[in-house]
Amino acid sequence: MTNSRFTTQENQFWGECLPCTPAVFNQIVDSPVVDWKISTRQAVDAAISMGSPLDEWLQNSEFKKFCATQEAKPRAGETFKALTPQQKLLQWTNNLKQTLPCFIFAVRQFDGKRRIQSEIKELSGLFMFDADHSLVPPIEIYKRTQTPDFPWKVRLAHATSSGEGLRLVCEARPELGNIADNQICLARDLGLMGILGSTGKPVVDDSCIDASRISYAPRRKDIFYVDEDGLFNSYIK
Repeated sequence: MTNSRFTTQENQFWGECLPCTPAVFNQIVDSPVVDWKISTRQAVDAAISMGSPLDEWLQNSEFKKFCATQEAKPRAGETFKALTPQQKLLQWTNNLKQTLPCFIFAVRQFDGKRRIQSEIKELSGLFMFDADHSLVPPIEIYKRTQTPDFPWKVRLAHATSSGEGLRLVCEARPELGNIADNQICLARDLGLMGILGSTGKPVVDDSCIDASRISYAPRRKDIFYVDEDGLFNSYIK
């Protein structure tokens, strides 16, 4: 029997929540489409940030398809047409992120196949943690988990699709409380509690407290560490 500890969904907008096996996980993180979406997002965002020429991206066929779809929407289409080229490109890159395959690490099974909090049938024992737009490179934050006395079992660590954030998937510690409690304690152990990032907002993303929260898939090259056995098997009864 193939083990599956958590669920996956085609993207956050549509698709059934299905068991995520090691084979499915590896297929997603090795996907050329995932690589293209993340690489394109980072390249466009960097070009806009640095004031580089945007002609290459404004002529991109996928960007033009996106614009045509947005402009065809009733009412919202006129609003989209009024945006600057930079604003349209940023909407496109955000859409690329939002249509990445996603994992729901905290949920092993939903009662049905919809990603609805009230329909969670079984939790996985995992929780995810985000550190966004830190002034410290994501890999350096990850290295803080490698000390011998670090009190958390990290099952997966990767850079997020922006290239500026860190995602950790860890074993929850029920004695500390719920997901939010675990995140607070982990943030303290990482030295991130109360730290502001490059956007002026707290580095620790406190919006990941609901168990049905999605985690966008990374590229293989963005994975710092994966304990595949622990990620998929530790909670299997």
